[in-house]
Amino acid sequence: MRGYYGNANRENARKAEAVPVIPYKSNRRDIPRHFAKALYRGRARIEQMMGKLKRFKRVALPCEKTARNFRSIVAIAAAFILIKSIHSA
Repeated sequence: MRGYYGNANRENARKAEAVPVIPYKSNRRDIPRHFAKALYRGRARIEQMMGKLKRFKRVALPCEKTARNFRSIVAIAAAFILIKSIHSA
């Protein structure tokens, strides 16, 4: 299951003035023609980045006491991810 694809979740997102970017199941009968694929790709990239950040122990666990220190650790982790992606290409 890719996400919470039910009609109730889509309606709640629309009521909150958000665009639901959860793909429809392939066996659903009334699939609309339009689906925001670009938004879904962006959402997937954000989720992948969050997953990569959570691999760092100091980001995943509440080690840092202040918000400033936590932001610094996240910035360092993001820099390591960026450097790794550049050098592995």
